[in-house]
Amino acid sequence: MPPITYQIDPVHSAVHFSVRHLMVSNVRGEFGKISGTLKFDPENPANSSVEATIDASSINTRDAQRDTHLKSAEFLDVEKFPTLTFRSNQVEPVSGGGKIKGDLTIHGVTKEVTLDVEGPTPEIKDPWGKQRIGASAIARISRKDFGIVWNAALEAGGVMIGDEVKINIDVQMVRA
Repeated sequence: MPPITYQIDPVHSAVHFSVRHLMVSNVRGEFGKISGTLKFDPENPANSSVEATIDASSINTRDAQRDTHLKSAEFLDVEKFPTLTFRSNQVEPVSGGGKIKGDLTIHGVTKEVTLDVEGPTPEIKDPWGKQRIGASAIARISRKDFGIVWNAALEAGGVMIGDEVKINIDVQMVRA
């Protein structure tokens, strides 16, 4: 049986992130526009694959001035790099989920990252007759690894923005 193809439902999916700010708290944000495909082999999950694309300009941290700065050349440079992409290379199933290793491209730089995945859930039929599954994933990356190095020193010591970015992904997918 070939893998089952699912499309990410962008209305019911989100990519959230958080990063240290002023060394005292976390600033949280999300990307509102995500698309992609899961090819899931329920008989042999290791044969599954994921591809996802995020519209970099859909970043939202609930502060328009900060969002404009994050879209600028000092951070994501959305004019030059309009998307963030992920393409899996390896799926390692474990009880209740798995690890997905793949190439993450941000700001024109590609690095291998590992997503710790919970799911996918059992398939259900929604009220409109479509088959759906869901999954969640987390990862931690260094923004400097992707060439996003802007920062400012604080008078009291330390820096304005932390290097580690925590990523939380929640996706709902519809069988193609």
